[in-house]
This record gives sequence, structure tokens and C-alpha cells, in this order.
Amino acid sequence: MIFNIKNMINRTLVRTKVVQTLFAHYSGNDHTTLSARKTLLNKFSSTYSLYMMLLSFADELTTYAEEQISENQKRAIVLHQPYNANRNFVNNRIAQQIFNNHRLRNYLENEHLRWDTGMSAIESTYRRLVNTSFYQEFMSLDSPTYEDEKNLWRKIYGLLLSDSNDLISALEEMEVALDQEGWTIDCDMVITYVIKTLKRFKEEDTDELPLLAMFSSEEELNFGKNLLQWSIEQTKENQDLITKALHNWEADRIAYMDYIILLVALAEIRKCNEIALEISMNEYIEIAKEYSNEKSHIFINGVLNRIVNDLREENKLFKIKR
Repeated sequence: MIFNIKNMINRTLVRTKVVQTLFAHYSGNDHTTLSARKTLLNKFSSTYSLYMMLLSFADELTTYAEEQISENQKRAIVLHQPYNANRNFVNNRIAQQIFNNHRLRNYLENEHLRWDTGMSAIESTYRRLVNTSFYQEFMSLDSPTYEDEKNLWRKIYGLLLSDSNDLISALEEMEVALDQEGWTIDCDMVITYVIKTLKRFKEEDTDELPLLAMFSSEEELNFGKNLLQWSIEQTKENQDLITKALHNWEADRIAYMDYIILLVALAEIRKCNEIALEISMNEYIEIAKEYSNEKSHIFINGVLNRIVNDLREENKLFKIKR
């Protein structure tokens, strides 16, 4: 993914969501295309909601740190002890900018998204944070710069929140409480988008921080809708292509996720002629690496190559060359 990305949901993510949607479509009881499309749109919305929530984590964590200082001050008064709070962290401008962002605040309010159910992740992250060397170094600075603050938050997201079991557990509870889906699956990927967003922040930004849009244009959304439609409409045809390519390998021995990935990949390869064949194939091989078995990407690559060769021999493939 390139640095100057401006939208949250790109084609790589669109493909992943279509695969997940088709998996659910054929696993459930409702096999209507309308239901599948609704599921796909909900997945897009949930992923974007997670992006907004993880951005707001900075504000929530800073607020929690402020509360800890307040509690320590009260305790010091009761015990008649001196207490001089180090406010480097609670005064960070990044969290203040996020709190002041109208677009973020309006989105969270309109979607009724709050961290109440996920406070355990904020508390545990703070406990871990204060013991890190990069936090202690930051707190030792006489007057942290804006760049110091950005570097701190990149480390919080990249080192503490990525692969955080506490965050995953909290997100599992929040999915139920907030009627969302896929947050635990998408967490690490969305964190990378949050970090990219932080890199774009500038000190002079006020209430209009350059947040990522859900889609850069209707083109990306339409690509997702069309890909899902093609995948469903061509299921029988693509099943036959897969069976033919398997040779002596029985179709019912294929991992179900591999089968779904092949159906979506073939739908794109056969219908979306403007995307180069190499790009289409590589995208689904990467999806297999992420979401299926250890050697699935090798299997999928082999099956797709056999099908592509057959289609070429029959003059039924019209994909452009990269």
C-alpha cells in the first residue's frame, strides 16, 4: 500500500470482503443475492467503523491517563504527600486534535460507537505503556515536540496495539455490544491505516484532520458490488472449471475457503478485463496466504494457472497484459 493513500477501503480490501461475504453466503441459509450484497455493504461499514474507533483510541487513552493523574493527586492530598505530575503525555496535541475532529466525532455519535465496553483494553494498554522505554524517554523530555508526539503514537499503535490479546478480547465484546462484525479479523490491518493517517497529521491542523475516506470514489464500491454479483452468477460455470482443473483431486477434498477464493478469483479473471491477469492472480494468492491454510496459496496458484491456460487455448480469456 502506498503512503499517500486517501481512502480506507481499496481494491485489495474489497476483494477480501467479497471473499468473506461469499463464504458466509454459501454457509448460511439465505442464498439470495440481495442478502449477500447487504452483507458486503455491512462489512465495508464495519471496517470503516473500526478505523474510526481505533483513531479515537488515542483520545480515550489520553483521557484515562488524565484520570490516573487526578486519582494520584487526590491520594497525595489524603496522605499529605507532595505530588508533581508529569503531564507530557496527557498534554499531547495528537489526542487533542483527534478529540476536536468534527468528522470523527460526528461519525462516532451517528453510529453510536463508544469505548465503554472496551475499557479493559484501554486500561491494560496504559499499564503496559508506562513500563515501556519509549514512553519513559518521552516523559523525560523537557518540552516534547509535535514530531516527538507523532513518534510516540506510532509506537503505541505499532508496538502495543498490534497483536494485542487484550485489544482483541475487547473488540470481541464490542462487536456484540455495538452490532459490528470482523473487527478482530481486521484489527491489525486497520491499525496500519491509522498509523498512515497519523503520519499525515500536521501541527497546524485543527478540527479538520486529513482522515481517510471510506471509498475514494463510487468506482471502488461498484467494483465490490459487481465482483460479488459475478461470483454468484458464475458459480456453476466456475465450479466446472475448477473440477476440470483438479484432474485426479476430488473436489470435495478442497478446503472450503480455498474453494471460495477460487470462485471469486475466476469471476474477476473472466469478467474484469481491464485489470491485468497477474494482478488478479497475485491478489487472491495473497488472500489465501492470509485467510486459508499454510499451503493454500500454492494450491490456488496451480489451479488458477491450469484454468487460465485452458481458457487461453479455447480463446475465452480477454484479460489485458500488465
